[in-house]
Amino acid sequence: MAKIPDVRRNIRDDIVAGRLGFGSRITIDELASRYGVSHMPIREALRELHGEGLVVIEPNRGARIRPIDISFVENFFDTRSALEVVLTRRAARMCSPAILAELLRMEGDLERFMERGDHAAVLVANRAFHQCIYEQAGNPEALAVVDRHWLLIAALWSRYGYGEERYVGVANDHRHIIFALESADPEAAGVLMTAHVLKAKQDMMRRMRAASPTVSLAS
Repeated sequence: MAKIPDVRRNIRDDIVAGRLGFGSRITIDELASRYGVSHMPIREALRELHGEGLVVIEPNRGARIRPIDISFVENFFDTRSALEVVLTRRAARMCSPAILAELLRMEGDLERFMERGDHAAVLVANRAFHQCIYEQAGNPEALAVVDRHWLLIAALWSRYGYGEERYVGVANDHRHIIFALESADPEAAGVLMTAHVLKAKQDMMRRMRAASPTVSLAS
């Protein structure tokens, strides 16, 4: 039997890829048969995906897949941006020399993965870099919301591509963010993180529009 996180990931990937019809009704029986698991892991996965906004659960009406369109992704990034900036500003007041050294090491690893063109490793290293910063803020509630969405972001980048032209910009942004944290400058750190997330949002939306000129991803 597949583990619950694997079921959740498989459903998420199928939604992002369009293999599960956007806006369509889904049943626990259908999904259990599709993924070869019992009802319990399906229920748990649907609850998690509801929290991510990918699945809509309606009382007495079951569940349906939420369309992934430009509006959804724009709102998604805007929400993340607000939380990530708050966490980064707080982290700027709390990063120890040991944490700063760790961030530099992590960024070095990330840039080596970029040089190799190892996209999967870049996504994992990028997540670890951001998590290390946000953990310093001492706000587990906000961190939980941000962390919950990382796999969705990875799935979206995997579908629409993460061009190597972004690598230089990401690395440059990270280096400047580290410098702002080292300077204990929450204002600069917040501004830099805002720009960093906005660049990702704009790039994702551009790629989505190029993949689907009608804007909606339901086709």
